[in-house]
Amino acid sequence: MSEPLEDARRIQTEAAAEGFDWPADASAALWAKLQEEILELQQADDLGARAEELGDLLFMVVNLARHLHLDPAAALSAANRKFERRFGHIMAQAHALPPIGDPARLDAMEALWREAKAIERR
Repeated sequence: MSEPLEDARRIQTEAAAEGFDWPADASAALWAKLQEEILELQQADDLGARAEELGDLLFMVVNLARHLHLDPAAALSAANRKFERRFGHIMAQAHALPPIGDPARLDAMEALWREAKAIERR
């Protein structure tokens, strides 16, 4: 696990061991807290506030992962690999895409992205 994610999980686990944790049946509260952190990030009005709120959001995502019994670093690594596969599908056909700067390029790339997702589902 990457260090900041591992640090967050360690800190949360230590706090939980002292009784400072969400109750086992707090699923709805965890999701609500995640939504709260997203909203706070959306409302942050300067770079410093955005950085702080993004950190809070990431910390909460690790907390949610802990409660779901998931490894957040492993999940992120899998998401990275999935993105690379799908983007690779796009780039394998880059020669046929409209040039960078052409508004049609993003639409064409999005269509290839959806195609890559469909291929993976088969």
